[in-house]
Amino acid sequence: MQTTTTTPRDEPFCLGIHSLNSRLIVGTGKYSSYEIMQQALELSGTECITVAVRRERLIDESGHNLLDFLDTSRYTLLPNTAGCFTADDAVRTARLGREILQGLDNPGADWVKLEVLADTKTLLPDPVATIEATQRLVDEGFQVLCYTTDDPVIALRLKQAGALSVMPAGSPIGSGQGILNPNSIRICLEYLKADDPDYPVIVDAGVGTASDVAIAMELGVDGVLLNTGIAHAADPLRMALAMKKAVAAGRLAYLAGRIPKKLYATASSPESGVIAPRGVKSRV
Repeated sequence: MQTTTTTPRDEPFCLGIHSLNSRLIVGTGKYSSYEIMQQALELSGTECITVAVRRERLIDESGHNLLDFLDTSRYTLLPNTAGCFTADDAVRTARLGREILQGLDNPGADWVKLEVLADTKTLLPDPVATIEATQRLVDEGFQVLCYTTDDPVIALRLKQAGALSVMPAGSPIGSGQGILNPNSIRICLEYLKADDPDYPVIVDAGVGTASDVAIAMELGVDGVLLNTGIAHAADPLRMALAMKKAVAAGRLAYLAGRIPKKLYATASSPESGVIAPRGVKSRV
């Protein structure tokens, strides 16, 4: 009699009031066309997409409206404050994003992905301004997901400021360098989940290919947010599908628990009960 083996079901990915089955959040910028973006989003399996309120052009050169290519009944939209360099600017942009999504009757109207950048060259976050903006937006009722560096101390300060989720960068925005400091991500996870194992931690920025995503998930983060890795791939549609599978594989591997790393080899086959070949004296 044959038995059917099924993969154990994972828990939903909970972000505040939002419950998602996919742990991949995908951006909408940098695609060659809205049609390619639309197909890539579908292939990625994402249920949550992020839109840069300040940087995104809602109407392209052909007169097409970005929102016409986004099924708001299928995707939860996450507005972000990319391109903001002061706390005041970020708070103003977050409010604008909320107004836009309230007009669409989208459940993402209550939240924002917060970015307050320090300069245009590195696109690194300004930690002081990010903490200030977090506190102000939380006071206004926003659920704030904070883009930050992989500094564990800053990550903890953002959580204490009321952030719904802290999102350490794998590497600089759009760089495609992958996870540069896995130990820093591990410490962020330790700090952020010390008193709440379910606190959501998301790697945001820098991943360039599927293996980067799998590595991030194997570290134990709850999700990955990316844009350029898909949008600027030679074949965005194939890469979108690869990213979907990488998130699933990395998450499954993390839950399974990897074997410990050892300096020397360990035989894969058991030594006990082995029958020695004829003419060879068994050492068992």
